[in-house]
Amino acid sequence: MIASAPKFRVKLADTPEELRAAQRLRYEVFVEELGGDGPLVDHAARLERDRFDPFFDHLLLLDDANNAAVVGVYRLLRDDQAARAGQFYSEDEYDLSALKTSGRRLMELGRSCLAKSYRGGPGMYHLWNGLGRYVTDHGIEILFGVASFHGTDIAHLAPSLSFLHQRHLAPETLRVRAREGHFQRMDLIAARDLDRRAAMRQVPALIKAYLRLGGYVGDGAFVDHQFNTTDVCLILDTDRLSEKQKNIYQQSITS
Repeated sequence: MIASAPKFRVKLADTPEELRAAQRLRYEVFVEELGGDGPLVDHAARLERDRFDPFFDHLLLLDDANNAAVVGVYRLLRDDQAARAGQFYSEDEYDLSALKTSGRRLMELGRSCLAKSYRGGPGMYHLWNGLGRYVTDHGIEILFGVASFHGTDIAHLAPSLSFLHQRHLAPETLRVRAREGHFQRMDLIAARDLDRRAAMRQVPALIKAYLRLGGYVGDGAFVDHQFNTTDVCLILDTDRLSEKQKNIYQQSITS
């Protein structure tokens, strides 16, 4: 429970201590809650980390009413930072050629999470406001990144994956594709046999938020047994946002 009304502040991590706080929150969410793991995860120190962390900017949501605790995180990697890292994080899962040859300014998003007691409130509103300012400041044109369904049971996820493929597949000019050898078809149930309402209920809130903004999904899912997730790649072209959608993007996503 939150002892008092939160007083939110958004900033980029600029000290090793702030980065560790972000990694600790990620451990609570992605390891303890969702059962993930990885070669650089530090279970003794309870830190979820990987080799890409030094290259990303880490957008933090702090609660100044709770000793400036880090209660939300977004990991951001611009194309110039990816060049220094040698690749985008999601290139291990997806062929990003369509995006990388587009001539557009790219930014990859990842590791988005809120502390459990801050979910369902205004926390995501503030985190997305900070993200919107960052996108504007850096002239970002295309946002993308993997987003996850919990679990790896494809039969259970088949309705939602099919719905995303049928209704929200990216146009060819932006259509990334899950890498061969790891490609999981998403068009698993014919449209005539699909209960769209039930399929949409199963879609995680973050994915729904991007879809409401006009986001797309790439071709194929990636089953990540290490993190106990099934990933889809989301793509959002900021030029395609209507004024209404831009207001949503710049103001709040809370569901």
